[in-house]
Amino acid sequence: MVRKKQKTLNKRSQQKLEQSKPQTQESEVADDGNLLTFGGHLEVFRQMLFRILGVVALIAGVVFCFKDITWQLLLAPSEWDFCTYRWLEQAIRSVGIDFHFEAFHVDMIATDLSSQFMMHISTAVYLGLLGASPYILYELFRFISPALYENERRYSVQVAGIIYALFILGVLMSYFVLFPISFRFLGTYSVSERVVSNITLDSYISTFISLTLIMGVVFQLPVIAFFLGKMGIVTSSLLANYRRHSFIGIMLVAAIITPPDIMTLILVAIPLYLLYEVSIRVVKWTEPKDESL
Repeated sequence: MVRKKQKTLNKRSQQKLEQSKPQTQESEVADDGNLLTFGGHLEVFRQMLFRILGVVALIAGVVFCFKDITWQLLLAPSEWDFCTYRWLEQAIRSVGIDFHFEAFHVDMIATDLSSQFMMHISTAVYLGLLGASPYILYELFRFISPALYENERRYSVQVAGIIYALFILGVLMSYFVLFPISFRFLGTYSVSERVVSNITLDSYISTFISLTLIMGVVFQLPVIAFFLGKMGIVTSSLLANYRRHSFIGIMLVAAIITPPDIMTLILVAIPLYLLYEVSIRVVKWTEPKDESL
């Protein structure tokens, strides 16, 4: 009986060891059955890049062809009746305050002969990259997964999904909150009635893309906290003790990336602070449990 139990335990431990080892997949095996050389890996990487470029080009081409719908969505935050303003008006009226935003209009111009066409192409490429980002993450994971252990492969999928979800949340935050309110303030601001604001299309799109990328990166705070916690650089107690200092830092960051408007500052600072609180929970989850308790 003892020998049978010992054999069973040995088989289980061997199975766990085999599962923890990096598995050899098709991406690292050549046609002759041997492992790929360095040049072979470069060839696989090259093929992966071609597939990614093909998907990006396909989505960018679709976006380019549907010009009216694309630019209606891109220019919607510049309108005075954008959905964000209507939602804010309804929220304020729900508490018994009669409030409405004043109508405004900002003219946009193109200063170069080819600026609209080139901006149409560059915007289509940007949206193509954004639309193909799930496929890009899939291809990158498929390329590096043979070198990962089974538990690393499982965590990598989860982390990649969380990174993408947080990035999309940051993009939506920029599109529906940060950019329209920033455009309203900066586009209608005037130092004198003699000065007329004519916003160039290049300025509009560059600001739109910049704020979108900034918010997408800022929303990665829980992921950054996860890796810092895994490396033991920060702890949940440290983040909790410096909660007040972090709140001041968040307010400063929100003040930098938003126009000097208290409403915009609050709308941006609240989700950033909530992300900080989530980061504390994430770091606490990464900390080793005290088995003596």
